[in-house]
Amino acid sequence: MPMHPTVAKLYQERDIYQGDAPARIDTFMQAGLDARRQGVRPASADPHEKRIAVILVDYQNDFVMPGAPLAVPGAPADVTRFLSWFYTHGPAITTVYASLDTHLPQHIFFRSWWRHGQTGLPPKDFTEITREEVDRGIWVPTREVEWSRNYVHLLEQNHRRRLMIWPYHALEGTRGHMLVAPISEAITWHSIARDTQPVFITKGQTPRTEYYGIFGAEVQDDQDPKSRLNTVLLEALMKHDLVYVAGEAKSHCVLESERQIVDRFEKQPNIMSRLHFLIDCASSIADAPGHYYEREAEEWLKKFEGQGVRRARSTDPLP
Repeated sequence: MPMHPTVAKLYQERDIYQGDAPARIDTFMQAGLDARRQGVRPASADPHEKRIAVILVDYQNDFVMPGAPLAVPGAPADVTRFLSWFYTHGPAITTVYASLDTHLPQHIFFRSWWRHGQTGLPPKDFTEITREEVDRGIWVPTREVEWSRNYVHLLEQNHRRRLMIWPYHALEGTRGHMLVAPISEAITWHSIARDTQPVFITKGQTPRTEYYGIFGAEVQDDQDPKSRLNTVLLEALMKHDLVYVAGEAKSHCVLESERQIVDRFEKQPNIMSRLHFLIDCASSIADAPGHYYEREAEEWLKKFEGQGVRRARSTDPLP
């Protein structure tokens, strides 16, 4: 099936690599209006048994564009494949959910939050901070001391994950925080063509905790209700008959988002079978010492498949 004709002439694969190019919103709004005149029906007219949702996890400049602080190897090609799929099936897609990883300069996983106990220097990016090191005073929090010490314990206890110091990324208001321009264009086109609103999910604004999954924090911060698991959003999402997931990075935020869905609905196989992972529209971050992220992601995805989650490729037809 080819791309919908209203965008087939506008979208070019090379667009994804033009990181500084402004989104052509007006052009794609007009293309959406043209699609409506050509018979694309509003999303509200979708029959109950064919309501389709797509989740776009963190297709932002800081994760997609080469040279960005947390650029995921393979991400531009992922976005290219996703957009080809999206512009082909857009007239059948009911709802678009798009997440935006969103941080402040002082965050528990940035180097500004920690100092070495002896040298007073901040940790380098991609340093793992363990509860043992915190207990021994090797790494000392610069703020929220009691919370921070407890946090690394809870993180390892509940998620078997160590605190990673990430490069500064997705800072609110920066270009890196923005969705890549072709994704913004696609969302705009779909919204106008199908006469529906996209759902934007802002995650990661709670400074004292981390968000990988888009539905809630790794460790809930009782001072911030936004860190709780968003069950309302989960329930609304999985009322669709088909749900497709794409985004970056496969090994982190995409994987954890799927895990949150699986944990919520694992005892409801009729719901689990609705979830489809667009496997060629997401990539894992590069391996680090002691971490084989792609292999670990594949191991988890196989477990999810055993619980009913399905894999799909951007070249597959819709069921």
